[in-house]
Formats: sequence, C-alpha cells, structure tokens
Amino acid sequence: MCTKATKLISILFKIDGNSLYLFQYFKVAKLDSESKRWSATIIKNHIGRHIEREQRNWLQTQAAEISKLGGAMRHLSLNVVAYVSISVIEYALAAISQSQTLRADAFNNLSGIISSLLLMLGLHIARDTDDDEFDRGVGMTKQKQTMGTMQRVRFTRFRAETIFTLVTSVIMLGISLQVIYSGIRGLINPDTRVIPQPVALIGAAIASVIMLIVWYLNRQAGRKLKNAALTASAQDSLSDAFTSIGTFVSIAGALLFNISWLDGVASVVVGLFILFAGLKIFLDSSLNLADYFDPRMEATYRDAIEDVDGVRGVGELKAHYNGNLVTLDVMIYVDADMNILDSYGLSERIERLMRHRYGITDTDVATVPDPATIHKHKKH
Repeated sequence: MCTKATKLISILFKIDGNSLYLFQYFKVAKLDSESKRWSATIIKNHIGRHIEREQRNWLQTQAAEISKLGGAMRHLSLNVVAYVSISVIEYALAAISQSQTLRADAFNNLSGIISSLLLMLGLHIARDTDDDEFDRGVGMTKQKQTMGTMQRVRFTRFRAETIFTLVTSVIMLGISLQVIYSGIRGLINPDTRVIPQPVALIGAAIASVIMLIVWYLNRQAGRKLKNAALTASAQDSLSDAFTSIGTFVSIAGALLFNISWLDGVASVVVGLFILFAGLKIFLDSSLNLADYFDPRMEATYRDAIEDVDGVRGVGELKAHYNGNLVTLDVMIYVDADMNILDSYGLSERIERLMRHRYGITDTDVATVPDPATIHKHKKH
C-alpha cells in the first residue's frame, strides 16, 4: 500500500466523512494496480455504508411518524370519551328542560363522535405496518423489496390520514348548514320558539367547558406532533365549543330577558363559524390530495438547490405531501464532464441539505448534462 494513497485518502475523509470524493485521487495521481484496487474497495465499502445509512434514516423517520400517529390516536380516543359524555348529559337535560337548542347541540356533539372515529380509522390505516394489501401486484417478497418500494407503500398509507381528514371536513360542512338552517327557521317561524327550563344552562355550561379543554389539548398536541388529523379535530372541537357557548347564551338570554329569537341568531352565527372552519380544512386536505404544493415554498427549495456547488441550474422541481411528510423530486443541470460518482455525491449533498434545512423526508435528484457544457465539450 503506497503511503501517498493512504495519506491523500485520509485527508479526503477528514474534509467530508459523508462524501464520495475518493475518485478525485485518480485525477491527480497515478496509482499502481494494488492501490487502484484498494481505493476502489474503499469507495465500494463507503457507498455500501451510505446506502445502509439511508435505509436506517428512512426506518427512523417511518418509526417517528408512526409514533406520532399513535399519539394522535390516543388524543382522539379522549375526544370520543368527551363527546359521548357531553352528548349523554345534554340529551338528558334537554329532555328535562324541554330545550330544543340543547337537544340540537347534543346531536351536534354526537356527530363529533363520528368524525373522531373516522379520523382514528384514517390514523389506524396510516400507522399499520402490514403492507401486504397495499403491495399487491408488485410481485416482491419482503426480502426482495427495495427501499423505494417500501417508501412508496408507506407514503400511500400516510395519505389515508389526509383522506379521512377530508371526510371529516365534509361532515363539518353538513353540520354547519344544518345549524344555520335551524337558526333561520327559528327566526322565521315564531311558533318554534320555546323558553327552556333553567336546568338547560347546566348542560350547555358543562359542554362549553369540556369542549374548550378538548380544543386546547388537541391544538397543543397537533402543533407538537405536526398532525393534520389532530389539527382538524381541534378545529372541529372549537366549532363545537362555540356551538355550546352559543347554546348557553341563547338559553340564558331567553330566561333572563324573555328573548326567544336570540336562539335563532346564535345558531346562525355559530353555524357560519363552523362553515368557515370546515371549508378551510376541506380546502387544505383536498389540495394536498390533488398534489398541490405552495409555489412560494417550491421557489425557496429551488433557490437553495441552485446555490449548491456543482449545480448549474434547476430544470424541474415538484414537492409532494404524503400525509404529514414532504418529499421532493428535482431535475438539475450539471457539467457534461461530471462522472457518475461526482453526480452521486452531488445528489447526496442536496438531499442532506433539504432534510436538515427544510425537514424534507426524501429528495429524489435526477442529473442532466447542461446543454451549454455539451457544446463546449464538442468544441474541444
């Protein structure tokens, strides 16, 4: 083993332990056959370790996301308990007080049980690790599956969360229209106005307090876990909290001031609030499923990649949502003289940059020779 080769390779490793720049030695020095074989073995082993590291990173990312989904499911199970408790209390007190408003709020919270169960179903599908049903037609055993195949199947499951979030938003829209309709009908038809018994205030107050607590816990957990399902549930529970507060105000107004029309006005206002929240969730989730991504963020990604040394330009760039994860496909222009090992190292630097700076789970880089350098190469 020549000392020169050992020294230079050692220097290259110190420059960047994760890069694959050993091939540069072949350009600056003549190696004997033994040194060439030794250097090639080093490169091969380094690439092998790199691939293993990529697989470990993906498995860690997948495990972390599945753990977050499990935490979201636990929060949603608490939502179901809260909704069931509120619905039972409100319905019982509505029967005693003869309050139509409180009974309507009880049914509104009953729909919250359905939406929470739907979100839990979506999270269950997303975090399920048995991918046999999703992997039909691939024709691979688990031993033969590539990391790309495993990622594709897992991303498909993660998108199930977005689908059920969309379904939940549709339920919210339906509830909002029903609440608005009931309020308008109460304003138009005076015969439907009833002064409830004071006990109805207890049910509305309990529901308001519990739903505000549920909303706060969902919002905090949604931000911590960065989970779309919990964020949607937080919006839903906040809408339900305002519905219960509106119910409390309308009942209190009817009892204190004998204002029966206040019930209808409160219903319309609360219904509009639920409609706005549902539309926002519907828009966000439907755009994600339609593979829409914020062009401003894509422009930011493009600028960051163009600043990487060795990139002569970005031809195409497309970001994708896969549940709560973001992946990126990019085509870059490089010098026509760049060899495969050069382009491979460049691709890995870009992927590390996007992961560390922007939290992008996976970046697929395609390299294309820059036409300007091809023309220059032909001249020489």
